[in-house]
Amino acid sequence: MSADDRFGRSFKEEREGRPLGMRNEIVTGPVSDWATDFSHLEPEWAADPYPIQDDLRRRCPVARTERFGGGWLPTRYEDVAAVAYDTERFTSRSVVMSNFRPPREVAPIGVTPPISSDPPFHHDARKLLLPAFKKSAVARLEPATRAYCHELIDSFEGRDVVDAAQEYAQHIPIRVIADMLGFPPEDGPRFREFVENTLEGVNLPPDERIARMDKLFDYLLEQIRDHVANPRDDLTTYLIEAELYGRKLDPSHVSGTMALLLIAGIDTTWSAIGASLWHLAKTPADRERLVADPSLVPTAMEEFLRAFAPVTMARLVREDMTWRGAEMKADDWILLSFPAANRDPAQFDRADEIAIDREVNRHAAFGLGIHRCVGSHLARMELRTALDVWLERVPSFTLADPAAVTWAAGQVRGPRTLPVRVT
Repeated sequence: MSADDRFGRSFKEEREGRPLGMRNEIVTGPVSDWATDFSHLEPEWAADPYPIQDDLRRRCPVARTERFGGGWLPTRYEDVAAVAYDTERFTSRSVVMSNFRPPREVAPIGVTPPISSDPPFHHDARKLLLPAFKKSAVARLEPATRAYCHELIDSFEGRDVVDAAQEYAQHIPIRVIADMLGFPPEDGPRFREFVENTLEGVNLPPDERIARMDKLFDYLLEQIRDHVANPRDDLTTYLIEAELYGRKLDPSHVSGTMALLLIAGIDTTWSAIGASLWHLAKTPADRERLVADPSLVPTAMEEFLRAFAPVTMARLVREDMTWRGAEMKADDWILLSFPAANRDPAQFDRADEIAIDREVNRHAAFGLGIHRCVGSHLARMELRTALDVWLERVPSFTLADPAAVTWAAGQVRGPRTLPVRVT
């Protein structure tokens, strides 16, 4: 089968005749009790989840909800780690908690391999991506990333107030991932739409959510076909030509991995950059210290990743069982809150403090277990470069209006609007 043959049908056509998966009733509205009715989509969770997590960790370390068809939320580091490492009792076939569960038949590959893959397939799918994300490959991307950060700040000339999220943080990973995949950089606004549909639209009616996801995969197919016709040295062509078990990848594997890189590679990093700038805008002592001593940025960056970890992942329970005293049912969701794990005082000294010189910092911002983020070197490069350039070019800044800062709801949390005053 030639590459052209693989990508002849649309992904909607490819889906026809396959099992539909399981849908459940959509439940919305204010949370009655976070221990029994949690929802990571609520405004108060998006605005400040840490007091909620601290309260749950003390009185109900594994919270329950009937929303999303039923799910669980462990808040202690040891419990989050236990789930992350347990691939026998928890499956990764869907990592976004929503009102739809993919059919069991998609395992062990899942919809967006390797993050949605279970062993043993996961190991081989992940291995395919390692060359593109090793330190030496990422280092080659740094000069262009640094130049782009300067270009973004050049556009602030003559202005007193800028949105550090919308005009800086969001653009950096969009440009990096677009370049890696060989996508037109001017498509950035479409990427933001794809991110919001995937991660924040989980309470949409399933048919509407599927229609929005179709837009993403239609776009990916358009890019794949263009690369088939015009191969070039980028990650899309690499995936098209890659082989696993002696044959080229299925079209759903190619598009699913591209979707993963596009969504996860953008939102997680822009959220980390934005949260770091938010902290520095409201904490002049830390900002001034980093401006005076830029060599401390890598250590501070790790603390920002710990304290403001953007990512929460989901798993599905394989079979009915009792776990940590919780009566879990097959296909219950379980949210792995790496942000909650990173604030656990049993794991971290002064867990609720931001210590930019924290030396020992084995945080879980990039996940735990076999699904630890394959792009961690890339994310660190982007975050460090973004902070280096910002602090060099904008050494003095404050929040223009703290009340105007908004945060994303869902499983990736970061500032969506961040107006800062350049002083």
